[in-house]
Amino acid sequence: MQIVKRILISLSIVVAALVLFLAGSVAVDALFGGDRVAALTNMAIPNAAGQPVAVYVAKPVGEGPFPAVIMLHEFWGLKPEITEKADALATEGYIVVAPDMYRGQTTTWLPRAIYLAFTVPESQVLDDLDLVFDWLEEQPDVDADRIVVMGFCYGGGKALQYSLRNADLAGTGVFYGALESDPAVLRQLPGPVLGVFGAEDRAPSPAQVEQFSAGLEAAGIEHEITIYEGVGHAFVTDMAAIRRGGAPGAAWSQFVNWLGRVIG
Repeated sequence: MQIVKRILISLSIVVAALVLFLAGSVAVDALFGGDRVAALTNMAIPNAAGQPVAVYVAKPVGEGPFPAVIMLHEFWGLKPEITEKADALATEGYIVVAPDMYRGQTTTWLPRAIYLAFTVPESQVLDDLDLVFDWLEEQPDVDADRIVVMGFCYGGGKALQYSLRNADLAGTGVFYGALESDPAVLRQLPGPVLGVFGAEDRAPSPAQVEQFSAGLEAAGIEHEITIYEGVGHAFVTDMAAIRRGGAPGAAWSQFVNWLGRVIG
């Protein structure tokens, strides 16, 4: 009995130490990461509540009006991999806005990414996306009838949720994000859906992707769903990986071609 008690006490100490370490590491990362978002954004969209939404805006050459894409980041927050994809998409003729959905926070530390994803209220994120969409509608070089929202991972799930809220969007791109399979809910989507997933992913799994596709079919929503073999979660990383080809290059080309058909 004494041995069991000692083991339990030891385990409790280890768990407590681990919790303290993780909590401390999240706080330290927040302390030293305050300027990261400022370095990645080039404007701020004001709102009535006094909390502007920082965004990175990439524009094509010319006067427009251009179709537009709202590009949502992964659970890490806004990172260079997102802004460089925005730049690449701008060369295809789209105005791209990549908002900071964490309001000044971004990280490369996994515990903090998880913390941010679970603690930033979805209602706040969707309100901020309303602000971004409204700003785009007001721009003279934007065709307000041709605005798509898309995102990666965390951002893919938020893109889907935002499309369920905004009937004025022209389409939705989901790169391995949280899904919805209820046809009654999916009927609210305002336009076509592109879904890009990995066969070795578990969040969402191929079975969940099939349920999503079946839900879209039952809801009568035009959709293009692809599960790429040999890759798992978050396989479309940076432009260097996209340019090397393989599944990242194919998925990016599929997305660009889909945009061309939907809002190009």
